[in-house]
Amino acid sequence: VHKSKLDFFCKLGYGKQDICKVLENLGQEALEDDVLKELIRMGSKPQVMESQTQPSLLKLVARGSCSTAPGSKWLREDESDSSDYLRPVVIDGSNVAMSHGNKEVFSCWGIQLAVDWFRERGHTYIKVFVPLWRKETPRQDSPIADQHILEELEKQSILVYTPSRKVKGKRVVCYDDRYIVKVAYETDGVIVSNDHYRDLQSENPEWKWFIEQRLLMYSFVSNRFMPPDDPLGRHGPTLSNFLSKKPVPPEPKWQPCPYGKKCTYGNKCKFYHPERPQQAQLSVADELRGNTKVLLSLVKE
Repeated sequence: VHKSKLDFFCKLGYGKQDICKVLENLGQEALEDDVLKELIRMGSKPQVMESQTQPSLLKLVARGSCSTAPGSKWLREDESDSSDYLRPVVIDGSNVAMSHGNKEVFSCWGIQLAVDWFRERGHTYIKVFVPLWRKETPRQDSPIADQHILEELEKQSILVYTPSRKVKGKRVVCYDDRYIVKVAYETDGVIVSNDHYRDLQSENPEWKWFIEQRLLMYSFVSNRFMPPDDPLGRHGPTLSNFLSKKPVPPEPKWQPCPYGKKCTYGNKCKFYHPERPQQAQLSVADELRGNTKVLLSLVKE
């Protein structure tokens, strides 16, 4: 029991010392939810594991200069860990899989598509949460496609099963949405889901703000994982800034003057004048004064 719980929380990124300390305090039979709450109370935060970071770095460098992904480009230039500038990603595995399976089949291939999309951007901290009972042999009323993908992602320390068990023949399932929001909140990351988690928003005002500001919705278009370019609306940040710890401010866009060459505001005009690229913007009166001075100087000469 101790080893299974230790492995479970190690996959979440928590340190072994913190986990052992909590298990000693709460006892070996403590529920996973209680252990997670105690870890959060202690101030322990998940960290990106070295074994996970190193292969991702090697994979990104091996792609060569042909890749246009900003994550791989910055990694080659700075040779630094991408976790310095890219937010951790926490994926709602059930939501993504059912969305890819058209709400009829639990499609594990959809989870793989989402993971690959974030990998190509350079994200090194990617966690997918799926209920443990999805590991069992699928039933007719809950079909699963490409179930072997779950095992492969688990070996890569990307997929985490939320605990479940059977009591007197009935399945007792822990609330996987709470794991998703907690880990994303503690790592200051983003949640990938089309669920709004309204029940969890009402539990905690900090979670409410976090879910509103860090929820990344998506669509599947012909087996292509596609998040929106404007995750928080047309007036919000771009997708690149949304996924970045250090957003880049957009370049100012100058609106052309509606009066064009007939404008009489000169240098006081707040709009852009393409006909005056390298010239000081003078008013008509100032231009006349300047021309008069030039004519007077010529007459004197």
